[in-house]
Order: sequence, then C-alpha cells, then structure tokens
Amino acid sequence: MFRIILAALLAAGTASADCAGDAEISAYVDAYLSRAPAKALGADGSLEDALCTQGKLIAALEPEMGPVVGYKVGLTSKPAQEHFGVSEPVMGVLYRDMLLEDGAEVPSGFGTVPLIEADLLLVVGDNGIREATTPDEVVAHLSALRPFIELPDLTFAEGEPVNGITLTAIGVAARLGVVGADIPVEDPAAISQALASMTVTLAAADGTTLTEAPGAAVLGHPANAVLWLMSKGVTLRAGDVVSVGSFGPLLPVAKAGAGRESGVRPGSSGWTPGRPCPAPDH
Repeated sequence: MFRIILAALLAAGTASADCAGDAEISAYVDAYLSRAPAKALGADGSLEDALCTQGKLIAALEPEMGPVVGYKVGLTSKPAQEHFGVSEPVMGVLYRDMLLEDGAEVPSGFGTVPLIEADLLLVVGDNGIREATTPDEVVAHLSALRPFIELPDLTFAEGEPVNGITLTAIGVAARLGVVGADIPVEDPAAISQALASMTVTLAAADGTTLTEAPGAAVLGHPANAVLWLMSKGVTLRAGDVVSVGSFGPLLPVAKAGAGRESGVRPGSSGWTPGRPCPAPDH
C-alpha cells in the first residue's frame, strides 16, 4: 500500500500543490513501462508540486512495480546538487520488484537512459530509529547493510529539463538495482566507523576500476541519508530499506564496458563487508 513519503510537506502543500494531471501521469507511466522517452513532469512547478506529482505516480506504478518497500535519496554531494540546481538532496521510493537478487542478469538496455552507480542499502531494524539524531544512533537501529548496484533511468526525452524538481516528480529516476548479500549489523559502533572510513569501488569484470569514493562522499556519513529523510517527515518502519545515494559519479551503462561486480573495500577498521554484488551483464 502506498505510504505518503513527506507527510509534513504534503500536509501543508497538497491542497495548493499543482500536481500533474491524470493524463500526464498516464502518459509518463506508459512511456516508463515501455522504456520510451518521456516528457518531464512538473517542470515549471515547486518542490511541493513535484512531491504531489510523485505521490500520484507512485500510486500508478505500484500495480506494475509492486509495493513501496523503502526510500531512495539522491543528489547527496554538493557538486551533484549544484549541477541540478538544488541546495539539498532529493528523494523517491523503492518498489519491491525493482530490487533484484544477487546474481541477476540485466540487459544493457534496461531503460531509456540507463545508468549505473555504486550504492548501499540500509535495512531498518526497529522503529526506535525514529529517535536517532546522529549517524551512530541510526546504525544502532539497523539490522543489516546490503551492497547495492543501482540502475537508474533518466527516462526523459531529449531536450526535456533535468533538474531537482523534475527528478523529484519522477521519483529520482528509480528503475532497477541488484542487491548483494546482507551484512548483519552485529557491532553498530564498528559498522558506523567503517561506513565513514570505507572506500566504495565499482569495478568491471576485468578488474578495471570504474568509480571509487569514500563512504563520507554521501553527506559525510551514509547514515546521514536516514537522518535527512526523517527531517523531511518520513516515518521509517522496521524492514524499510534506504538507498543512501551514489558513491562517486553515475556512469552511462555503455561506459561500464563488460562490468559485472562492485566491491566495498573497508577502511582501517578491519570490517569485512562480504562478497561483491553483480552489475548488469552487457
């Protein structure tokens, strides 16, 4: 069942928000499902308008993509925010059927504008996370981490505006992602330290490094993505998953070559993050 994702903003703004019309939503969903170039939604609107549109889009996509199982935070670095004309991250949702199991093979043409990024999923362990105010406290209420190769899709037709508003309206380009094996959070303090100090590497099958970035590239600490979501009115529940955002730049799939795997290399903490999870088969 669809859950309102920014309760505080929507409660204040839905009545006056200029949502995309039903015909616009239907046209976008048709394009999304057929992987055809789509017209941007809400290009001339506000953030509240974009969130209202996103809510309508979620309701339209859930029958096709499965229920919402978590959240996606995007534009978590200052350069990305400046490029897309925003001053803070943006958010969308994750659908059940977009999360593929470790070992999945995905065709290179999985989307209209297929991209690849190194990411991480945080799994909420209990509702006590709602009281967290620091990254360490967030990690103490996680049950697991999951290496995540996200496969976003910018969907827009050539010439359509791509900015924080239009990205928010479409749910921050969520399409697919491959999920690695659980890394249980058995020692929260050690895991929190490792998240901040680790290096995240996206590598091709031949070992060539495609991207590499520190854990701190995501808002200073990946768990800050959770704190940001909650600051915007999101009520997390046990079992929810949070995609924290890209470690390093997004790559067009064509530039990834025959990429197959992503490794998460720890820093000096000695944390062993588990085996890699695969990228798309090209």
